[in-house]
Amino acid sequence: MALILVVGASRGIGLETVKAALAAGHEVRAFARTAPTIDVTDPKLTKITGDARVRGEVAAAVQGVDAVIDAVGSDKPSDLVFGTTLFSDSTRILVDAMQNAGVRRLLLVTGAGAGNSRGRINVLYDNLIFPLVLQRVYNDKDIAEDIVTKSNLDWTIVRPGLLTSRPAAGRYKALTEMKDWRGGMIARADVADFLVKHINDPTLFGKTPLLVD
Repeated sequence: MALILVVGASRGIGLETVKAALAAGHEVRAFARTAPTIDVTDPKLTKITGDARVRGEVAAAVQGVDAVIDAVGSDKPSDLVFGTTLFSDSTRILVDAMQNAGVRRLLLVTGAGAGNSRGRINVLYDNLIFPLVLQRVYNDKDIAEDIVTKSNLDWTIVRPGLLTSRPAAGRYKALTEMKDWRGGMIARADVADFLVKHINDPTLFGKTPLLVD
């Protein structure tokens, strides 16, 4: 079993990952600004109140962990309009902290359309949904991905399709080859299932799987 740091742990994929990791028997550090609101109680869970943009807080949380799952997200509508630097800022700080602490394994969650998957999903997503709704935020996710790929970490960048709140079904597909990338939906709980199951999977080091049902 591993000691896992989940960054962005209080909601969405991060919260589902905390639950999945505990269910799998791992020890978990749940790091978020609103960590005390996490409605999970487990002797293997440590809730850490912290800001992913504060170097000292991230550096302290990283110490001694076996792996990091970065599920930082934004719920600010203004970010969709004006963009953000949340993802690049927090990723840069996290990568530096991991390298300084000697922690090598990182799973970063971005999304379909990030990095070299842009323009490779489907006609509706690529030409309507993405440019109208997501592009400004994903411009910063692209920078975050670039920071990770240029690091010396054992990284995997996980790109979920359109997210739902349905229970995990376990029927999702992890598309690692560019020729197979396509649009689709996936439950946050299924993304969490994938992240936890592949914490120690060296076959995914340096890969960018796209997850869809």
